Amino acid sequence: MEISSLKGVGPKTKLYLNELGIYNDQDLLSYYPFRFNVIKKTDEAKMDDGSNVTISGVVENEPTLFKYGKNKDRMNFRISTKSNIYNVVVFNRGFLKSSINQGKTVTIVGKYEKYKSNIIASDIKTFDIGNRELIEPIYHSNSNISSKQIHKIIKNLFDHGIDIKTKLPNYIISKYNLMPRERAVSEIHFPRSLKTLNPAINYLKYEEFFGFLEKISLLKIKNKKLIGIKREICDDKVSKFIKSLPFELTSDQNKAIAEISADMKTSKVMNRLLQGDVSSGKTVVAFAALYINYLSDFQGALMAPTDVLARQHYKNIKELFKGYDINISLLTGKMSEKEKNKIKSEINSGETSIIIGTHALFSKDVEYKNLGLVITDEQHRFGVRQRGEFRKKGNNADVLYMTATPIPRTLALTIYGDMDISSIKVLPRNRKPVKTFFKKSSEIKTVLEKVLSELKIGNQVYVVVPLIEETEKSDMKNVLDIASKFEKAYKGKFKTGILHGRMSSEDKESIMDQFYKNDIKILISTTVVEVGLDNPNATVMVVFDSDRFGLSTLHQLRGRVGRGNKESYFFMVAKDYSERLQILTKTTDGFLISEHDFKERGSGDLFGVRQSGELNFKIANIKSDFKLLKKVDEDVKEYLKTKQNRI
Repeated sequence: MEISSLKGVGPKTKLYLNELGIYNDQDLLSYYPFRFNVIKKTDEAKMDDGSNVTISGVVENEPTLFKYGKNKDRMNFRISTKSNIYNVVVFNRGFLKSSINQGKTVTIVGKYEKYKSNIIASDIKTFDIGNRELIEPIYHSNSNISSKQIHKIIKNLFDHGIDIKTKLPNYIISKYNLMPRERAVSEIHFPRSLKTLNPAINYLKYEEFFGFLEKISLLKIKNKKLIGIKREICDDKVSKFIKSLPFELTSDQNKAIAEISADMKTSKVMNRLLQGDVSSGKTVVAFAALYINYLSDFQGALMAPTDVLARQHYKNIKELFKGYDINISLLTGKMSEKEKNKIKSEINSGETSIIIGTHALFSKDVEYKNLGLVITDEQHRFGVRQRGEFRKKGNNADVLYMTATPIPRTLALTIYGDMDISSIKVLPRNRKPVKTFFKKSSEIKTVLEKVLSELKIGNQVYVVVPLIEETEKSDMKNVLDIASKFEKAYKGKFKTGILHGRMSSEDKESIMDQFYKNDIKILISTTVVEVGLDNPNATVMVVFDSDRFGLSTLHQLRGRVGRGNKESYFFMVAKDYSERLQILTKTTDGFLISEHDFKERGSGDLFGVRQSGELNFKIANIKSDFKLLKKVDEDVKEYLKTKQNRI
């Protein structure tokens, strides 16, 4: 069912929902809350100044409404309880005035100011919640549509009527005495109590893991049956290429190339994940794979997640193969139609052997003559659903996925169970470890002095701040505030750029491109800083409120500096000392850090600073729910085995 057929969803609201990835009734149904507010009355005798309180009382007077600024208002009225009278102040809720009548009982949620007997209300319920707990679902929203609006539209969906079908085998539901799906979905959106909410969450987490792992297992079974390309590879030519490189490969790089080459020599379809720490040299291994594929007269394609990164790969591979007679092309969505058509024609005719690009490589109108190898950079950007699609451009082409996010082995075997895994742990000799420091906010002056000294000698700087939702009240630094302070600190002498998640893809790419070209000296960003961007001139990164980030995320961010041969620095800044972050000052081993992060179950993200594709679970969490993930993995294997025996 299209969402536009629902009550309350006009053309504008439909567009706002689309921005959140909601296009139909099923998308809306599975748009689960990310947290819940539990509201219950506060014991008035225990109320402290500045504390958050919930009070029910009788409205003593008709509210007075003051309007000011642009579309802003302030409403005042009094409520009385059995023991006190409170002044209620609420901002920008003027539309509630007609619902707050003298003598009516309402419930106020807000902050208590004891000396004035004030409550600064954040919310008003136009009814008495009594002695029960009120559980409110909170949804991810944006500036165009609020969490409450989303909840109201979901209610309209339930009122309209919707068929909620069971997705799990009946014996699994019986085995674990799981809540029925229809009730679980209803409960997650309209929770009656914590006792009923928790079983609903458990069911939906199990269901999400089951669907994901079933897909992984079926892919693995399907891949085993595929007959791929069996190549005759001249090992001497491969060895000659490796020896001709302007640097010596590490033992791990050589091992990864050998594993890839061995895959290509068999009729088995390669489905391999190449994981390596930041700056470990995965890209040259990918280039070697493209060369091995070229030696067998097949086309190879390398896909990067952004235009900037694709152009970097293209520049680097052209430099590496400048002494070889290999036709290498670049194809991105940003190229002119004339340029794209020319490249597409060369791909179709087989004139070009290696193609570097973005998602444009797999557009419907791009036809390859004999595609033998597909490489995707930053694997965590692409989901399970896409894995099987990439090789369809060729005749069961080999696939190599790259990720700069080291993953604990036990987790990798579950999440990437359909793949073979190559790991690069040893860093190239020419890589200088990034000097890492933890500084309290009170020590920010020393950080700013170091930043200034690097800017003066022509180097560039990243500044990262936490992502803050518009509705969140927090003391965390935000992009605009920090940008203003840096402009003031350096008197506008160094051009500053701003990057955040609400910008369009085009604007983001433009800012990153200006930073890469050294037009922007200081890039102030949330964690949307592109993983894999190679800017050797960036030597400093400062992360504010670093204690709010996970270890793996911080390590990934650290990988944005130290890309060249210059001394580089990484500063973690937080209000108070953090013991948890000290491991980053002691080691640059991403595998060790990811294991530590996984055990600690911090707030980091094992899949880099951004999750997407199939790994961005709607309700389950691969770290905090890892025990459940393992259990579901066992259940899926048993289920598929039983299913196959029946066939």
